[in-house]
Amino acid sequence: MIIQIENIEKTYPGKTLFTDVNLRLQEGDRLALVGDNGAGKTTLLNIISGEETPDSGHITKARDIKIGYLTQEAIEMGENSTFDEVIESQHTILDIKKRLQELENNMDDLEEYGKLQDKYESMGGYELKAKVNSVLFGLGFKEEDLSRKTTEFSGGWQMRIALAKLLVQKPEVLLLDEPTNHLDLESVTWLENFLKDYSGSIIVVSHDREFLDNMVNQVADLNNGNIKLYKGNYSKFIKDRDLYIEQLKNKRKRQLDEMHRLEVFVERFRYKATKARQAQERQARLDRIREELIEIPESRKKIHFKFKQPPRTGDLVVHANQISKRYGDNVVYENADFKMYRGDKIALVGPNGSGKSTLLKMIAGTLKPDSGKVKYGVHVTHMYYAQHQLDELNTENTVFEELDNAASGWTMGQVRSLLGAFLFKGDDIEKKVSVLSGGEKSRLALAKMLVEPAPFLCLDEPTNHLDISSSDVLETALKEFEGTILFITHDRHLINNVCNKVVEIIPGKITLYDGNYEYYQYKKEMLDKPNEYANAVPRVRDRKKKSKEQKRVEAERRNAIYAATHGLKDRLADINAELNGKRKRLEELNEILSDPKFYTERDDSQSIIKEHGELKKNIQFLEDEWLDISEKIEEAQNA
Repeated sequence: MIIQIENIEKTYPGKTLFTDVNLRLQEGDRLALVGDNGAGKTTLLNIISGEETPDSGHITKARDIKIGYLTQEAIEMGENSTFDEVIESQHTILDIKKRLQELENNMDDLEEYGKLQDKYESMGGYELKAKVNSVLFGLGFKEEDLSRKTTEFSGGWQMRIALAKLLVQKPEVLLLDEPTNHLDLESVTWLENFLKDYSGSIIVVSHDREFLDNMVNQVADLNNGNIKLYKGNYSKFIKDRDLYIEQLKNKRKRQLDEMHRLEVFVERFRYKATKARQAQERQARLDRIREELIEIPESRKKIHFKFKQPPRTGDLVVHANQISKRYGDNVVYENADFKMYRGDKIALVGPNGSGKSTLLKMIAGTLKPDSGKVKYGVHVTHMYYAQHQLDELNTENTVFEELDNAASGWTMGQVRSLLGAFLFKGDDIEKKVSVLSGGEKSRLALAKMLVEPAPFLCLDEPTNHLDISSSDVLETALKEFEGTILFITHDRHLINNVCNKVVEIIPGKITLYDGNYEYYQYKKEMLDKPNEYANAVPRVRDRKKKSKEQKRVEAERRNAIYAATHGLKDRLADINAELNGKRKRLEELNEILSDPKFYTERDDSQSIIKEHGELKKNIQFLEDEWLDISEKIEEAQNA
């Protein structure tokens, strides 16, 4: 046992957060703490860390354990460089190193020197610098960032520095409150893998379902003031919790049915002398059932809105034509080309610093390219959401007024429900926008955008500051959205369920993949394998001669594969050639159709529109045939 929580209770004026909370953390546990916003997750972490005290109950901790706590609050940084800030936080190792240096100057106490040297080595002292570098690089810092002062970084990057300090310290217990909030996709993946191999125990609060699915082995559900523990990851928890609630409902129904039967008997025979004893016995049973009557946990309301759909645009939504962008000597894009069509929902992925945000800003019109043009299609208007793009909020309005003014035709109840879905509850809706925190303003701006969205949405990390239920509302809205979306997020669940294309950005190169994030990962793996094999050192093999039978079988298999696939491969080549020609023609037609004068100044407009429609159908047919043939070839080769 690492930590034992027994009968914890915490109450604030007007609200009891939880009562009789019991939880045990064992060595090696990876525990997710989940619950609705306001359920008390952060308060419980504060109590475990010792930053707050419970009103009653007590916590038992294993002797000499160290607890590291990453909070969501602002982190104070010194004037150190990034590297020094992290390495100087490793006080125990540095103290041992200092003492070793003192003893080296005076080797009178060889016994102490030997013991300290062993301890220094076991704590990783000799690898400390390499470890600091590894963690900082994993969290997205570059070589040149390590010498920059911590105060030069934004709050999000300072949170990464605070996380790095904890990971290098390796406390026996890690408490992590939304650790992925300020990370990009690559850093989240790195952190996930780091924590899988972490030797200590972890309690984490996070709204990132993929992260929880891949990292935790237990889920503690904090709901209605109580906590229940489930084994397994987050997806298993959802299934088990729903099953548990259903079982409780069935048991409660049986109790209510039994109570009804007992009440009827007691009411009928309580005054009849011959049945008085039986009536008293049944009354006693009835009282016991009332005392033991199961309370069903308050169900988490699934909020669903039918958001207003945007006006229809032309087929081509945006064309970034031969755009270039550089910062000093750093060339981010050089004559890059990028197009989006109506209905595209594209996630931008790539390593930190590759240019994802730069491209998004240029497409959204908030950053001008150094050369080239970004051209929008017919009837295309756009909205850009980023955490620092909050200028359109009226600071004099209350939260309710700000959303209500945007929600034309909505009832007061609908406005309140949407605000609740984005974590504005109770008196929060009467707050002035001017007093909201950055995270609160971000949530309000996002909710406001969804009320009446433009046909083209550009979103930068929209799930930051949301909990899982709020992310579900956003996800549903984006899935049902009939316009076009370009977005950056570290939330793989959102990418998988919303996007229909992934654009990978590595410095100087933009690559489009059809499909969601899982398909992108699959294609990347398949495409990367030839390079891996090409660069691999050939293995020394056992040069045993093959028998005639082995050679005959292998030859027959090669002949069978050739017979089954050579015709298909020829057709595949023909389809590729045909598709290239048709796609080129489709781009030409899209350019023609995107010209506003097309509909008023051309005599052949009807034939062009007809050709455009038929061409799209032909391309779809050929793409389906290409996919079908590719699958047949793969099946034949793997048979």
